[in-house]
Amino acid sequence: MRTIGILSALFLGGAAPSRPDKPNLIVILADDLGWTDLGCFGSGYYETPNIDRLAARGVKFTHAYSACTVCSPTRASLLTGRYPARLHVTDWIPGHKKPDAKLRVPAWTQYLRPEELTLAEALREHGYATASMGKWHLGGEAHFPEKHGFDRNVAGTHQGQPPSYHSPYKIATLADGPAGEYLTDRLAAEAARYIEENKDRPFFLYLPHYAVHTPLQARKEKVEKYQAKAKAGGHSNAVYAAMIESMDEGVGTILAKLEELKIAERTVVVFTSDNGGLLRITSNAPLRAGKGSAYEGGVRVPLIVSWPGEIRAGAVCDTPAITPDLASTLLELAGVKVDAARFVDGVSLAPLLRGKGDVKREAIYWHYPHYHPGGATPYGALRRGSEKLIEFFEDGRCELYDLAEDPGEAKDLAAARPERVRELMKDLAGWREAVEAQMPSGNPGFKPKK
Repeated sequence: MRTIGILSALFLGGAAPSRPDKPNLIVILADDLGWTDLGCFGSGYYETPNIDRLAARGVKFTHAYSACTVCSPTRASLLTGRYPARLHVTDWIPGHKKPDAKLRVPAWTQYLRPEELTLAEALREHGYATASMGKWHLGGEAHFPEKHGFDRNVAGTHQGQPPSYHSPYKIATLADGPAGEYLTDRLAAEAARYIEENKDRPFFLYLPHYAVHTPLQARKEKVEKYQAKAKAGGHSNAVYAAMIESMDEGVGTILAKLEELKIAERTVVVFTSDNGGLLRITSNAPLRAGKGSAYEGGVRVPLIVSWPGEIRAGAVCDTPAITPDLASTLLELAGVKVDAARFVDGVSLAPLLRGKGDVKREAIYWHYPHYHPGGATPYGALRRGSEKLIEFFEDGRCELYDLAEDPGEAKDLAAARPERVRELMKDLAGWREAVEAQMPSGNPGFKPKK
C-alpha cells in the first residue's frame, strides 16, 4: 500500500521523494541596490567583504538587468521566468496615480496570478523544501508565498517596505524580536536556521531582503563608522552604507552556515537586486539616472552566481542577462525539466557559468506603461547587442544608444541612424504583440502643465 501511495502521488503531481544529489538553491534579492553599490562592483565607500567573497568564488555579470525599473514586476519575473509585460504586472503595487497625465495607464494586474507556475512550485514538485523570507510585495493575503509554492513564509506581506527596521517591526508574518533587533540581521538568522533544518534534503531558499529600501534605518555603531569614513565615487550616505553592510553580514551568516554544515559545494547562491539605486540616496555613475527611470541606472544591477566546484570561480561575464533568466538557470542547474512554455522568457545562463558556450537570444526587453517620480514616463525599450533603443509612449519619440561606447547614455544616435531605429522599433513592437503587452491610452483628464 505504501508503494501504491508513493506512485499515486507522483502521477497526481504530488511531491516526489527528495533527491540528495540535487543542489540547494539560494536566491538573495536586495531591494533598490544600485549597480555600483558593492565593493566588487566598484564602490570605494560601501563595504561588502562577504558578497565580494561570493563573487570571487563565482561568476560576476557586469551587464545584468532587472526586469523592471521598480520592484514588484521584477519579483514576479524572477519567480515565473516571464517578462512583466506578459504577466501584466508592470508597476510596483499599487503604483503611483497620475490623473492629470497625458496617458492613462492600462488596467494592470496588482498581484501574482494563481495560474502562473512559479519556480517554487516547480522545485517543490521535484522534492525541494521551499521558503520565502523577506519582502513579498506581490499582492494581499490571498496571494502570499504559501499560495505560490512556498512551504514557509517569513516576513512576506503586501508591504513594499517595513514599517520599521527595528523590532517591533509591525509585519504580520514576522513575530517581533527583542526590542531594537535589526530586521536584516533577523532575516539572516531565520535563513541560517532554515538551512540547518533542511541540510539533509534539497531546498530552495528565496531571501528577498527589505534592505536597502527606505526608510533609511541602520544600527547606530555602523552609521557612526561610515560617518567617520571618507566619501568615495559619489557614495556618501552613512545610513545607507550601514544598511548595505548589515545585508553583507547576513550573506556572511549564510555562507558560514553552509560551510559549517559542509554543504557549500552542493549549494548554488545567487545575489542580485530588483532595480537600480535610488538617486537621492546613492549614485549609479557612470550610468545615467536611477530607480524609476528608462535609463541604465534604473535597470542595470549587480548579479553574482556561485556554486563552488561546479561553475567558474572569479569569472567576469559581460554577456547581457535579465531577471527571467534566473528561473531557467536554476532549473537547469537543479536538473529539473518543466514545460518550456511555462518559463518562456528567460534563457539559461548555465553555459556562461560553466564556461562551455554562450546563450542564444536576439534581444532583451522592457515595458513600463506607467509614470514614476524617478523620471519614467510610459516607455518600452530593448537591448540588442550593445545597442539600446528607448521608445517614449507620450509622443512616440525614440532614443538610441551604443552602450559599448557610451554606457552613460550621453549621446543619442537616433537622428543619425534612422534606419536602425526603424528596424529596432519593428522588433520592439513585434515583441509587445507577442507577449500581449498592455499599452497606455489617451487620458481624457489630461491637464497640460502651464
